[in-house]
Amino acid sequence: MKPNFKIATMVYLIVLSATLGAGLFAGIVVAPVTFNTHEWLGVEVLTQFQEGQIMTENFVRLSYLVNVTVVAVALYEGYKYKMFERDIYTQVATLVVIFAGLMFGHYYLPDILEMQAQGEAVTQSEIFINAHKGSEINFKIFSFALLVLIVRNMQKACK
Repeated sequence: MKPNFKIATMVYLIVLSATLGAGLFAGIVVAPVTFNTHEWLGVEVLTQFQEGQIMTENFVRLSYLVNVTVVAVALYEGYKYKMFERDIYTQVATLVVIFAGLMFGHYYLPDILEMQAQGEAVTQSEIFINAHKGSEINFKIFSFALLVLIVRNMQKACK
């Protein structure tokens, strides 16, 4: 492996790991705290709608990192594909990361933002609840595919 490509691989693995870590942190730590402010403050200061707006802003900012990661995955894995360094797990995980990452930032988030802009009543609707659940499932799939890419690329880099 060429020295420059080793550095690119390290940077790539750091980007993948940071994105996975940020996504897990947002879902495991930030969301439960944000949606239970009454427990932490002792009094209900924010409505669930307001808590949802805060959480959405967190995910909007996370989507910037997801978009950078999607580009990095497309470039790095595309290069490795062109160099005939490919395996089925990496190829599938690459396609899933690209598709799910784009769905997160360019389908689910704009849809949720649009519904939130229509007011609190819309966020109680079945359409919003289904869109939110779909975005959660999509992000879990995205995260799992990121984990696969991290593991497969670390296995290859350690050879």
